[in-house]
Amino acid sequence: MPETSGSVTISSTELCEFAADLFRAAGASVEEANIVASSLVESNLCGHDSHGVVRVAEYLPSLTCGSLRAGVELLVLNQTASLLVCDAQYGFGQVQMHRLIDRLEPMARAQGLACGTIRRCGHVGRLGEWVEVLARRNLAGLMSVNDNGVLMCVAPPGGIDPRISTNPIALGVPTEAEPLVLDISTSVVANGKIRVAKNAGRSCPEGWLQDSNGRPTTDPSTRFTDPPGTILPMGGYKGFGLGLLMDILVGGLSGGQCPPAPTGELDCNNVLLLAFDPVKFSGLEHFVRESQGLSDFTRASRQVDPATEIRLPGDRSRQTREARLRCGIEIDPGTWEQLLANASRLKVTVPGN
Repeated sequence: MPETSGSVTISSTELCEFAADLFRAAGASVEEANIVASSLVESNLCGHDSHGVVRVAEYLPSLTCGSLRAGVELLVLNQTASLLVCDAQYGFGQVQMHRLIDRLEPMARAQGLACGTIRRCGHVGRLGEWVEVLARRNLAGLMSVNDNGVLMCVAPPGGIDPRISTNPIALGVPTEAEPLVLDISTSVVANGKIRVAKNAGRSCPEGWLQDSNGRPTTDPSTRFTDPPGTILPMGGYKGFGLGLLMDILVGGLSGGQCPPAPTGELDCNNVLLLAFDPVKFSGLEHFVRESQGLSDFTRASRQVDPATEIRLPGDRSRQTREARLRCGIEIDPGTWEQLLANASRLKVTVPGN
């Protein structure tokens, strides 16, 4: 595991085993530990470090205090031919998402469209992972989550006080080649990217943050002060409006909370997932022909810089994944120290030792 500037480079296999060992030592079953660790490391592989093993240091204390729970089932509260309303009972988000998708898939194939919600769900990780699962099964997916009204980190344009969370949206569709997967926050950046910058001792780019007085800043630590700074919305009023309405849809339909959450509510994800089966609409062949045709047409655009290439959603993640599979995953020094501290506390062997 070569080190550069305090960071550590480790293979995805070693990192996954290490993370799974930590979760098992904290009380998760082998199956759940492997599912969660694989999901987190896959985010690192794809270049989304904000949703990678940096989250281990959040999940483990939550397991200890009971705000995240191992070994719980996905409880179905209401079901129709095309609707599934569930309660995750604060179980691992990655585990419960697999269960939701496996239940929704046959419903979507039968009805053409299926909608699932989950309330009281552990952090689900990267939303793009889940719509990609659907797309690889020749379904189209649309997903959003909120943070149960507890985590508020985005202020309205012109405002200082945070009112909503980053409220991401993901869409995935099949093509003749690789799925097209779009995964974006309705804020200018995901909250996890601010945490990664803080752990790595890096400044944030201009335009990401404002401090607790509403002044622009590049210091990631201002996000975690008391009172906290806030993340700016994507595209000003447009991004904030989208985040606001998605918060209401997710919280309102799932049975979870929108901000401000009542006193005592736990920080968790509420989930809204829609799965479409093109077969029941105008046919899979037509859908894939159109998705591939538009993809090819877009890539054929003349470039401002001929040395670059036109990239579509998911391209950068796949390129990063190939490179990190070959060369390993670089973990910033702050995140690595957190992993080592938890390994010491839980008596887990560190890779290479």
